[in-house]
Formats: sequence, C-alpha cells, structure tokens
Amino acid sequence: MDGLFALLQQHWPHMALVFAAFVMAAASPGPAVLGIMATSMAAGRKAGMAFAAGVLTGSMTWAFLAAVGLSAWLQAFAFGLVVLKLAGGLYLLWLAWKSLRSMLAADAKTLPAAMTSAPLWLQYRRGALLHLTNPKAVLSWIAIVSVTQADGGNGAVLAATVAGCFLLGIVIFQGYALIFASRIMMRQYLKLRRAIEGVLAAVFGYAGLRLIAS
Repeated sequence: MDGLFALLQQHWPHMALVFAAFVMAAASPGPAVLGIMATSMAAGRKAGMAFAAGVLTGSMTWAFLAAVGLSAWLQAFAFGLVVLKLAGGLYLLWLAWKSLRSMLAADAKTLPAAMTSAPLWLQYRRGALLHLTNPKAVLSWIAIVSVTQADGGNGAVLAATVAGCFLLGIVIFQGYALIFASRIMMRQYLKLRRAIEGVLAAVFGYAGLRLIAS
C-alpha cells in the first residue's frame, strides 16, 4: 500500500493535468452539455440525470477501450475512425432536426409530448449515443492514457486517473442536470423554448456537418 501511495504521489502532476483538462472539456458547452441542459429544462430532473448518466457512460466506455488499447487500434485503422465520424455527424444532424421541429411547433408555450413522456432508459440511451459517436472522445482518452503512462506510470496510475475523471464527471454532468431542472430554469425554458431549440439546432447542425467534413 505504501508503494502505491508513493507511486501516485510521484505521478500526481500528470494526474492533476489530466483532471484539469477533463474538467475544462466536460464543463464546456459542447453538444453533450447542451443536451443535458435542454433535456433537464424540458423534461425535468430525472430525465436530465438519466441523459447525463448516459453521457458519462459513453465517456467511461471510451476510457475503458483506451485503457485496453482498442481505441488506439481504431485510430490506427482510418476506416474505423471515418465510420465513427459519419455516425456521430449523422446523429448530431438528427438531433439538429429534432430541435428544429420543436422550434417550429405551433405552440411555443407548451412542450411536445415526446419530450416529457420519453422513458428514462431512452433519455439514458440518447446521452450514451451522443458520446459514443464522438470521435474526439476516442482521441482524448488516448491522450489521457499516454499522459498517465509517462515516466513509468502503470495500470494503478491509469486506474486512479480514470476513477478521478469518473467522479468529476458525475459532479459536472449531474450538477448541470440538477441546476437546469430547477423550476426557474424550466419556466424560462417555456418562455424561450423556440430560441433555445433554435440555438440547439444550429449547434448540433454545425457540429454534425463539421464532424462529417473533417
């Protein structure tokens, strides 16, 4: 046990660098965070937390694959990465289309039934798919694995780093879900639903087209 603590202490600067980068990436308003916000405001706390849990599951899935080397294999074979980019881009375009349809709905003061009646497992799946089809997540976790293995790092350092990122992800993603599921936020969403859905459609559409073209 003393040896493990000494090893983690030795590699703490690398781990702290990873944690800082993870927090900045996870908390920035990208498609995943915007999806958590929109789901929480539109469908409530439980739906938002389920969506956030799906996002975190997708992130940790890529972490596991990077740890065992499968994501590096995917990066090495260009075809696999191209397929992932196309799948991710098309999924983002589908989300953009859904947001656009919601924006153009006849009654801007009420929520579409599909947004409020979707079961929690479906919200979870949406969040997971959003992150599982994100090729940037593959490259990010490959970089994280590389950093943790620098200067003699081993599996214990990697496991501790991934565990730390997992805990940070819970705080960040579920925190967004709880904040944006508040009554104040949900009331504001009803008032500004068309504008919010329009922004989401633009962000998802741009991200999808950019991903496909990259």
